[in-house]
Amino acid sequence: MSASRHPIALRLERQVGEGTRLLATVMALPLLDGIFAALIIAGAVSDILGMVEVGLLIFGGSATLAVVLAEMEGSRTHRAKNILLVGAVVVPAAALQAAIAPTIESLLNLVIFERFAALVILAIAAKTASATIGEYLPNPSVIIGLGLVASFRPGGFELAFVSEPMYVAYGTGAALIGVSFALAVAMFGPWLRGNVDIDRFRFGSAVALGVLPLSILQIGPITGEEPLALVVLGITGLLAFNPEGAMDAEAVETATETPAAADGGNAESLADSDVEGPLPEEATEDAQRSEESSPGIEDGDRAPWL
Repeated sequence: MSASRHPIALRLERQVGEGTRLLATVMALPLLDGIFAALIIAGAVSDILGMVEVGLLIFGGSATLAVVLAEMEGSRTHRAKNILLVGAVVVPAAALQAAIAPTIESLLNLVIFERFAALVILAIAAKTASATIGEYLPNPSVIIGLGLVASFRPGGFELAFVSEPMYVAYGTGAALIGVSFALAVAMFGPWLRGNVDIDRFRFGSAVALGVLPLSILQIGPITGEEPLALVVLGITGLLAFNPEGAMDAEAVETATETPAAADGGNAESLADSDVEGPLPEEATEDAQRSEESSPGIEDGDRAPWL
């Protein structure tokens, strides 16, 4: 499995910690930033196809995959319990936002707001694909706020807390799909660690997110009923499949074995001999390359995800 060092992910990890707290933050961000509510209002979660796309790309995706694989510790049962605890918060919150969406929708000009919703998805896709580009883009919540201001229509206010029950059903279903995705990753974690390249999956997820606005805006011949984002995500999964990673992992474990383990305990005499001397030239060059690859960041502060 690749060890990616995405600066945004590293910054987030330092702020909230590792493991379950980090997963909760990643899965709750669409709810806190208003991205999920914006997609519901824009009609991106109005059918089963949209529910699956949003669930996999917004609540699931490369960030959830990487956190579960690289940051969560313990047995499969332990990880599954922690994921279910996160889901117990995320799913009801998603249902609540889906329930109040009709009230917010009555205040907005949807034609204008849909364009801002598509723009925020493109911004997230760009941030996911490249941290360098992401540094120059505004925060998604800022884009959504501008969209609310630009499309605000006070004369159309209508109290409609649960006027669209399907909003609640599809919104809740999207969150459940995201939690199910995390559970599946936890169950197949040992296999995925050696066979999935996270960097490839991250970039492919960004491309799938970039395709999603095409369905929202229904550009050209696209009617919104085509599963374009799901197709791209499926291709991403195939391209990210890297069975050679399992062989590489075994090679690393063999190379880092202690002499005692490698020689069946015959290396104790070598350890007692206190042989000192300069490192071999190849080992010195490897150490220099390792230091140059991570200037200013200690190994303990690095996270092998995104």
